[in-house]
Amino acid sequence: MTHPFLDLAPLSAAHFASIEDRVARLLGTEQDVVIMQGEALLPLEGAIRSTAGPGTVALNVITGPYGQTFGNWLRDCGAEVIDLAVPFHTAVTADQIREAFAERPDIDFVSLVHAEAATGNTNPVAEIGEVVRSQGALFYLDAVASIGAEPVLPDAWGVDLCVIGAQKAMGGPAGVSAVSVSERAWSRMTANPGAPRRSYLSLLDWQDRWLTPGRTTLPHAPAQLEMLALEACLERIESEGLPTLMHRHATAATATRAGTLALGGGLEPYVHSSTEAAPVATTLRTPPGIVASDLVTMALKSNPTLPLAAGGGALAKEMIRVNHYGVDATAETVRNSLAALGAALAEQGVSVDGEGARKAVEGAWR
Repeated sequence: MTHPFLDLAPLSAAHFASIEDRVARLLGTEQDVVIMQGEALLPLEGAIRSTAGPGTVALNVITGPYGQTFGNWLRDCGAEVIDLAVPFHTAVTADQIREAFAERPDIDFVSLVHAEAATGNTNPVAEIGEVVRSQGALFYLDAVASIGAEPVLPDAWGVDLCVIGAQKAMGGPAGVSAVSVSERAWSRMTANPGAPRRSYLSLLDWQDRWLTPGRTTLPHAPAQLEMLALEACLERIESEGLPTLMHRHATAATATRAGTLALGGGLEPYVHSSTEAAPVATTLRTPPGIVASDLVTMALKSNPTLPLAAGGGALAKEMIRVNHYGVDATAETVRNSLAALGAALAEQGVSVDGEGARKAVEGAWR
């Protein structure tokens, strides 16, 4: 018995390197790009543990649950962590970053999530990058949710460590991820005695065994199927065009907000300002007395394939996520998602305007 997914010739080093080069082009970066063989949490954690340690003073921006996770990793490394938390219905501002530096000029590391798919907000990285660069701090960015949905420009923004994953707006696999690394970040790692070595978390191992020798021999067997899926994903983005892909996501977000407001029934956008709302996913606040997780369960009965989910943890009571990313960044998906939520609200005796929501969605896509 043969199988097209199993009986494949081994992935060569040259093929692997060519996929890294395509990721670099997607990011518009001249920095080193390493594709790591695991979900994006692998480079997210590896990058922090490689560059932070005792003596690091880190400004950790919290606009959602991932920011909280990064703070925990930084503390595990022995860094002094200054948490800058803002309400999840908004975004951080460059002025808030500037004020943090004014209070603590010794900050030498800044960690930030670009778009928080879990809370539906997005942060102004270009403006923040200017502040961080002026202070000489290392800039670490989680762009897993934003890549493909909105611009991600590590070189232009002064990002030293930019982590991406393909499983959201890119519409690709979750099993591999990538990080772009600046020369400053490599220097920080080399000088860090606590940076992982001989470890799956180690970026320095990739530098020593892959980048420095000229990317001629892979350091270990690659996740071949995931790498080929990532390559196919990149080909699809190149064919559609990145600007078109980003426009599709932005329109999906606009349509979801407009449709929600037209639907009524007390359902409303969770992120107050549309300028702070992420294109990758729209979060909604349920009306008083309606539990978000229960409403999602009811909505999915009619169509379990809809990209609807309740918020995580305590947010499961009040937040719904419409995950209109990748192949779901379409008018049909947004229209059907709001129709299902409207029907679920109506079952609970809430008055909604389903036809108004449909017209608002269609209007946004014209």
